[in-house]
Amino acid sequence: MKQRPTVVGIGEILWDCLPGGKQLGGAPANFVYHATALGAAGCVVSCVGDDPAGLEIGARLDALKLDRHGLAVDGSHPTGTVDVKVDADGKPRYIIHEHVAWDFIPWSEALRDLASKTDAVCYGSLAQRSEVSRKTIRAFLAATPPSCLRVFDVNLRQEFFNREIIQDTLSLSNILKISDEELPVVARLLAVNGEDEQVMKTLRSRYRLRLVALTRGAQGSVLVVPEGALTHSGVRVKVADTVGAGDAFTAGMVMGLLRGLDNERIHETANRLAAHVCSQPGATPTIPPSLGLDRQSSLCF
Repeated sequence: MKQRPTVVGIGEILWDCLPGGKQLGGAPANFVYHATALGAAGCVVSCVGDDPAGLEIGARLDALKLDRHGLAVDGSHPTGTVDVKVDADGKPRYIIHEHVAWDFIPWSEALRDLASKTDAVCYGSLAQRSEVSRKTIRAFLAATPPSCLRVFDVNLRQEFFNREIIQDTLSLSNILKISDEELPVVARLLAVNGEDEQVMKTLRSRYRLRLVALTRGAQGSVLVVPEGALTHSGVRVKVADTVGAGDAFTAGMVMGLLRGLDNERIHETANRLAAHVCSQPGATPTIPPSLGLDRQSSLCF
């Protein structure tokens, strides 16, 4: 196990336009931010426009000390933005604009080289709404080593998904992360019947997945592994908003797997990290040392 595993988030990068102002967003970038905070050598693979908003994203990644060598610039399409409205419970609703730079992530030999060294990569369905980015994501997955954790964080948004995208991406993955709102939609698309845990077990078996993780908001989460199902009741906090909490959960889970933690510690790490993000505004708050994965961490050791 490398001291600093190479962890990639590939897909959308954008500005979340929140009630309190704009924040760097996009699930892959959020994931990389949290994985880096937990000790990864993280890299964002996406595309921005050749415009002030794109320059700001580059500067923001630099400020967060995130590797942006995988960030392309597109002179024909604007940098992506999402209008985010947050309800009284802190739950976000997204209006995602189309025909933006991250719909056109280009494939390159540099990305092939990065993929060959990647220990874990996270991606979703949203960035696969366009053919260009879909082909790039799938080429990247095909170029990763067999040992790579290929994490499909479904991330259903608006109408930007279908049965073919979900099924084909599952066949390329070895870990699935899905929310309690997304699970019944995916179950219906793939004709899987049963209660949540049974659906998760069927998906794990059908697609030969190492692990299936279900996030349930304030109700915690469930992990389905070959040995069975583990349930976590969640961590109670005063919620500022839930933007990026799922991405933090995924990062905690992935880094726990890469560090060789047992499933219960992985589950605890992922839930505590997600809860902390919920307690702070925006998707990329500062992560306190107590949530780390080193041997001084009160959380994991």
